Parts: sequence; C-alpha cells; structure tokens
Amino acid sequence: MIDSAQALAIFESMLLIRRFEETVIDLWATVETEGHRHVYIGQEAVGATIMELLREDDLILTTHRNHGHVLARGADPGRALAEILGRADGFNKGRGGSAGLTVRAAGFLATTGQVGGGIGLGIGAAQAQKIRGRGGICVTFFGDGGLEEGIGFEAMNIAALYSQPVLLVCENNSVGVTTGRAQNEWSSSSMAAETLGDIPRALGIATEVVAGESVTDVHEAASRLIGDLREGRAPAFIEMRTRRWPGSRSFNPQLVTGVTDLDGVWDPASVTGEHADWINRYDPVIGYGRDLFRQGRISRSEIVAMNERVCRTVEAAREFALASPLPSAESGLTGTFA
Repeated sequence: MIDSAQALAIFESMLLIRRFEETVIDLWATVETEGHRHVYIGQEAVGATIMELLREDDLILTTHRNHGHVLARGADPGRALAEILGRADGFNKGRGGSAGLTVRAAGFLATTGQVGGGIGLGIGAAQAQKIRGRGGICVTFFGDGGLEEGIGFEAMNIAALYSQPVLLVCENNSVGVTTGRAQNEWSSSSMAAETLGDIPRALGIATEVVAGESVTDVHEAASRLIGDLREGRAPAFIEMRTRRWPGSRSFNPQLVTGVTDLDGVWDPASVTGEHADWINRYDPVIGYGRDLFRQGRISRSEIVAMNERVCRTVEAAREFALASPLPSAESGLTGTFA
C-alpha cells in the first residue's frame, strides 16, 4: 500500500497537472498563440506516480505530450506555461513550445515530437547510467504509436542485449478508440500484437500491462520494476492502458468534460452529462480522489484546501506567462549550431 504522505503527494501532483492543462486549453482559446499542444488530461496517474518513485539522478526522455511529466518532476509551472505560449521566460526561451518543453535541470535530456524518438535516445542515456554504476536509471515515455516505428523494436533489442537500466513506459491512450478518423477523431495505433506488451516480451524484457488510470496499479508495477532495474535486472517495460480523454479525440483539444468538478469525489451522483461514464470510470483524478476519500486518508475539506492551493499556483503561473515577452527578432539565431 502506498504510504499516506506519498499518496497525498501523488494526488496533489495529479490535481496540479489537471488544473494546469485546463488553463492551457483556456489560453489557447483566448490568447493568440502559434503551434499545437497535446494535453495530459486522463493520464495523470502515470506521470505523477512514476515521477514520485524516481531519484534526483535518474534521467528522463519524454514526448510531445510532456506537460504532466515536467510538472510532476517539480518544474516551475510559470516557466513551463511561458514556454508553451512561446514566451522568452520559458524554460527554452520560447523556442521549444508545447512539444519541445524540456527541463534539463530536472533530469529531462530531451523532449521530442518525433514519434518513437525518445526510445532510441533512452537506451543511450541508460548506457551512460550503467557505465556510471551509481544505480541511476533512465525512464523513457512514449505513446502507443511509438512502437509502430522501427527504432522502437531495434532499441528494445539493444536494451535487452546489454541489460540496460531503462524503464520503457508506453502510454497507450488508444484503448477503446476505433481505427479510422470518424468525426475528426485521431485513429488508434495499428499493431498486430494482441497487447503492446507482447512485443518486449518477445525480447525477454520484463513486462507489465496495467490500467493507466489506476494510481495503485501503476505504483505497484512501477515500484517493483524500478527496484529491479536498480539491482541490475534490466531492462523493463510497462504498457499503461488508458481510455483517451474525450477532449483529446479531435485535432485541437477541447474542454468537453468541463473544468473538473471535485464534487464528483464525494458525490458521484453529481457527475452527469454526455461524458459521465468516462469521468466515473476512467478519470484518474476523480478516481484516485474517491479512493483516498473512501479510505479516510483525505477529507472533503482537505481536498477543497488542496484544490485552492493548486489553483493559486496555476493562476500565478498564468499571470507570469502572460507577462513574459515574446522573444525578440534579434535573438532568433541565439543558440543555433550554424
């Protein structure tokens, strides 16, 4: 069982991610902004739980859907939001934007929008950790589509051959999504394997397939595999199966489920509307809040106070990001190789 301090830290991290992403969607609708964004709503249990299990010297590679990973690792929300808006005070001075949000000081070597790209980079980082010999590991996050790329299989094969301390985290948000793009919906991945976990198993990689909306399941599997990695039993793979948040089914995320109402934690009957089934069955924030509430590990007043604290943090981040200037034209070539 997750101890109470860690459980509450994970829940607050999940709530911070949710409020942050709701703000990102609102800003995209109200502030002139370039580029695209991929929000982490519906997958908070994965990022928040795994980041809670990592050490300071662990290395991380992540994807275009990176906001939740960065926030859960403790990155400043204001600078993260400024980066997403392309502002000069962002972590990458506005050049990375949403898909390229990278925080080296927090152990993120890179954020890549190249599908599957982080898998190849991850085995390089894992080899460096192995050479150092200090017990540090590498965690690389990728989506289900990443395994459709050739580099995914090749990288996993190398990781297995050289027993590299890498945790491969596949965030499969295509569960229940139909193939094709009916009603402008992004298609699911196209793999012949019955589960994506069958692919690393064929290479002798320790593999778990878990419900990605369940903090308990994620924690149980990830803590065990991370422990194995630190003791030299490597590599490891987790397929986190989540039901895609309805707002992420179209090209541009929409807040179709509304701003998350935490009344649904202590009053399930208050959850109504078209997407009530997703909220009641698959929303990780509401689901984990209900678990903690039923167990008596957090009260209604404590949840309200936590939410108020998180909302103040996100509002301050919003004000910081909007006050940050756009990069100057003169800085356009700063930091380039040629």
